[in-house]
Amino acid sequence: MSQRVAYVHLPRFPVQRRVLDEPGLAGQPLALVHEAKGALRVTFASGTAQREGIRAGMTLTAARALLPALRDGLYDAVAEAQALSSLAEGFLRFTPAFMLSAPDGLWLDASAASLFGGEAGLVEKVEAQARAAGYRARVVLASEPFTARALARFGAATRACVAPGGSERALAALPVQALEDAPEVVASLRALGLSTLGELSALQPTQVISRLGAQGLRAQRLVRGQDESRLLPAVLPEVVEEVRTLEAPAESLEPLLFALKTALDRLSARLRGRQRAAVRLTLTLVLEPTGPYPVPLALARPTTDPKLLLDLVRHRLESVRLDGPVATLVVTVDESCEDRGQQGVLGDAPAGDAALEAVLARLATALGPEALGSPVLADDHRPEAAHAPGPFRPPRREPGMFAEARRAPPAPPPPPPAPGGRLRTCAGAQGVQAQPDWQLERPLRLLSGEGEPIEVELDALGALRSARVLGRRRKVLAVTGPERLGGQWWTESPFQRDYYRVHLEGLGAAWVYRRAGEGEFFLHGLFD
Repeated sequence: MSQRVAYVHLPRFPVQRRVLDEPGLAGQPLALVHEAKGALRVTFASGTAQREGIRAGMTLTAARALLPALRDGLYDAVAEAQALSSLAEGFLRFTPAFMLSAPDGLWLDASAASLFGGEAGLVEKVEAQARAAGYRARVVLASEPFTARALARFGAATRACVAPGGSERALAALPVQALEDAPEVVASLRALGLSTLGELSALQPTQVISRLGAQGLRAQRLVRGQDESRLLPAVLPEVVEEVRTLEAPAESLEPLLFALKTALDRLSARLRGRQRAAVRLTLTLVLEPTGPYPVPLALARPTTDPKLLLDLVRHRLESVRLDGPVATLVVTVDESCEDRGQQGVLGDAPAGDAALEAVLARLATALGPEALGSPVLADDHRPEAAHAPGPFRPPRREPGMFAEARRAPPAPPPPPPAPGGRLRTCAGAQGVQAQPDWQLERPLRLLSGEGEPIEVELDALGALRSARVLGRRRKVLAVTGPERLGGQWWTESPFQRDYYRVHLEGLGAAWVYRRAGEGEFFLHGLFD
């Protein structure tokens, strides 16, 4: 199958980007200038400036004489190419590769269109992605790179798909200016009185060669849909990094956060395009005049959520005292992992999960990654030694599974146990079922070591009636058990215990055990 490519045209991309960075410029006449032959000349002009007669190539002096209210800024070709590449990385969600067409466009490999509802669906999603990033875009998909670019830049439609073999007809109405890579050919065609690509296509090749030479023949082949060029995928930078130079150094938190929001939005889009999630980042603030000030950011769980990242940065910066205003900020992804996605759930859980993630990220950043711990199974059967503290590890994300399916269904509350009774039930798919002793619930709060010895009072049948806990005697309201735990007979310290869940007056459920063959009771944990 022949190649299919999509061209994304971002009209006056450098101007759009400047307005996104400085919303106050919206609707204002703006010109981006560069130095050429000892004078500042207009490279790009906003729509408002163009309507007042400002054109590319005009000197800044002449432009200001024509429009005194003109705002201007320097055009940096390298920075604009980097910004265009960053935007293109976000499109990797829909394409395996892209090729830049600086300064205001790029080609996308459209071979994966079938995954996004066909070619029309791919074009729609790419245009929506650009719009979500804040840019106006025109997207055209065709078999030839020239056809896609010419229609995106000079055609009437915002989105279009050209069927294989239909390029010559689609290009016929475009002006000869669409041959922008061959300005000499354009000038010659206009001198001959030709104004459209269709008129060039209708000429005999011998006529084209005799009047326009080899360049003219090549141009005719392009407008006839005979473009043999191929998309050359751009090489992605190994380090995902966003740099933002502020128009005026920020001396307070609010303008700094505004600039950071834009940088984090772009960073997150690039990570999602690469199907990666950030684990550790570094925010470098370049201060005037002291220089770089690094701020490390540790995440409790890999993420590409720009809102979470901004909340984490805001919390971190609130406790930082800077020696000077911030002139430039750099956000660097130090560590990332594969982003396998996370299935959302219905109800209030998404908000709760997001809040918990923000809290964990704040703790990890403020106190260090070692401040968060996870229980690790130990090679010991005793409850007090069955787990050991270990470093926190984010839960593994499993693709294609609903979050609700990964969670155990909540158990309905069991009927209240009778005093001294032995209730052993669990919630199953068919209701309340018998449960083996060793499957009874474990307390979240476990006392250190083997627990604390307690004084108990037994009735004539040997059942618990009261226990002295926390300095006072408490009546036993209900008892569940016993559950016998034992083992490690092969070691020098075997154990055998009978555990009870005891409901104590004024205290709630407690985990109490008695060593087999002994009369002494121990308080080992408390249930929440």
